[in-house]
Amino acid sequence: MNPHPSTEPATEPATEPATEPETGTAPHPATGRAHATVPGQATGPATAIEAPAPAEPLTTVHRASAAPEPLTTAHDVPAPAEPLLDQVSIALVAPGADPRWTLTDLTDLPGPGGLRALDVHAPGAPVEIRLSVPLGDATGYWHPQGGWRRTLVPDWAGRTTTCLVDGPAAGSLYEHSGATLLTWAAADPVTEATVRYGVSEENDTHVVHLRLPAADRPHRLLLAPRAPSVAAALRPLRAHFAAAHPPMPVPDAARVPVYSTWYAFNQDVTAEAVETQAALAAGLGCGALILDDGWQRYGSGRGYSGVGDWTPDPAKFPDLTAHVARVRARGLRYLLWAAPLLLGPGADCHPRWTGAAPRPATVPGAHVLDPRLPEVRAHVVGLCVRLVAEHGLDGLKLDFLDEAAVYAGDGGGDVGHAMTTLLAELRAALEAVRSDVLIELRQPYTGPGMAPYGNMLRSFDCPADATANRVRTLDTALLAVGGAVHSDMLLWSADAPPEAVARQLIGALHSVPQISVRLDRVPEAHRETVRFWLGWWRTHRELILDGETEPGRPDDLYPLVTAVRGEECLISVHGDRVVPLDTAAHRVFHLVNGTGGDRLVVDVTGGGGTVSARVHGPDGRMMGDRPTPLPEGPGPLNVPRGGLVSLTLTEGPR
Repeated sequence: MNPHPSTEPATEPATEPATEPETGTAPHPATGRAHATVPGQATGPATAIEAPAPAEPLTTVHRASAAPEPLTTAHDVPAPAEPLLDQVSIALVAPGADPRWTLTDLTDLPGPGGLRALDVHAPGAPVEIRLSVPLGDATGYWHPQGGWRRTLVPDWAGRTTTCLVDGPAAGSLYEHSGATLLTWAAADPVTEATVRYGVSEENDTHVVHLRLPAADRPHRLLLAPRAPSVAAALRPLRAHFAAAHPPMPVPDAARVPVYSTWYAFNQDVTAEAVETQAALAAGLGCGALILDDGWQRYGSGRGYSGVGDWTPDPAKFPDLTAHVARVRARGLRYLLWAAPLLLGPGADCHPRWTGAAPRPATVPGAHVLDPRLPEVRAHVVGLCVRLVAEHGLDGLKLDFLDEAAVYAGDGGGDVGHAMTTLLAELRAALEAVRSDVLIELRQPYTGPGMAPYGNMLRSFDCPADATANRVRTLDTALLAVGGAVHSDMLLWSADAPPEAVARQLIGALHSVPQISVRLDRVPEAHRETVRFWLGWWRTHRELILDGETEPGRPDDLYPLVTAVRGEECLISVHGDRVVPLDTAAHRVFHLVNGTGGDRLVVDVTGGGGTVSARVHGPDGRMMGDRPTPLPEGPGPLNVPRGGLVSLTLTEGPR
């Protein structure tokens, strides 16, 4: 399922006066969640579940107070700065320790070279690593939790917390040309951390302050060499993470278009309705189906007060196992939605588990089971295995794993490490039932540390927003390791023109598309558009998913995206940009028109030549197939909005 637009995550109400400062409870920039980072919090996890303690009232949250944090980094506790590399300087703060750092080259990695390891030694002490770069022509700062905040922000506004299920600690500062000035990532994507970043107005620099807990081993940061783009700078980081955290196998079934029930039905879903959609979806090119929220008992009301039992609603799914078998007989793999860490007061099992879920979730109606408890981990593994084995499923869509972060920093143990244990046990148990099991994960928990535990990595919710789908899937792919990146489910109105349907599909073009409309209630023209684009996508899947993708500057929202594999080049155009075509580098070009006009402007280099031009409209109709001269220099190409042209060089310098 997905967070609800009408229920923005709320920070927890404090019992102290609003004027009393609190350390580490600034709202998370991406989720609005307040993450407490002061040890010794009074609301620790329960230690047993046989005789659970009463849950604390939702209006009571105990917090420790501390000295206020300086408003800007210029007023932090001073620390001597030293040159690190290029124009980057470093300073270290580690109370009670004498911190030191070393910088070494990492030469044993596949792919692009130049990656360096910054090791910070401060045994037994928490450490703050401060990096600083002169502003120069800096234009934007990308990081995995940035959302729409991808231009420069002041250091008094840049805050984020990270752990395994709340986004990796990483970032890239870039200039107007797109070239990077600083690209970094914590080598450990699991441990809880806090990042402060932004422009220091006092020092005319951009800073990154990374706070890490005490450890008995050096803290390692990975520094990528300067590169022409953020995507290019992150490639060696992906190579490192792939080697350090071998990803879960990705079966072919994770790389096929998906039909999801969520936007089409929300919680008003039945076996009969799903089977109707399954038959149509299979005929249009989908290879998998996800039954989202609403299949379970007490699954209604767009909230989570009834979750926790994970048994089928007998009125909606009187025989879920037989239903799954009928859908699979259509040639579709079948995944079931579950949020195994959520516990609602309406669930039958609530009295047994309430003591293991002391904290409220940031989504309405539920508390969060504490994954640091062994009995919780055993419970989650057991219920997930039961669902797959009992109903003959191909896999699970695991939602709201990031809710575990409500326990971050409370002094009861590291949430990231607990989730690593839980997910490792879960993968092993599920693979024992089904070796090619499918597991969907969702932003923000799609980072490198999660690579061993999921093979379908879905972008965050953006119903009917083709731009957000493009941006979020490309953001996910920048640090995705192993798994296939999936779009959020595509949603459109039944009265939309075919080009609007095509625009939704084009927004998801550089990922595995998921669709979620009632296919029996849209016009035939819509189904033809879906059939064409899903078929075209499947034909060019290796280029799209396995090619080298260059999306451009993050703050531009990726208006011109290029994917290259061998002599084939795909360029999707989403804004008023001139499209470069180098006929000396590639023989085949696919230009996809995601703009609002019926013409693209290209700039041909490499000698030009004669091409075979195949033009398709948004619904796939052939609108041209003839030899066309393609001279060097700028010029227009007639391509219908929501359509594409494929150019194959037949004569020329090549």
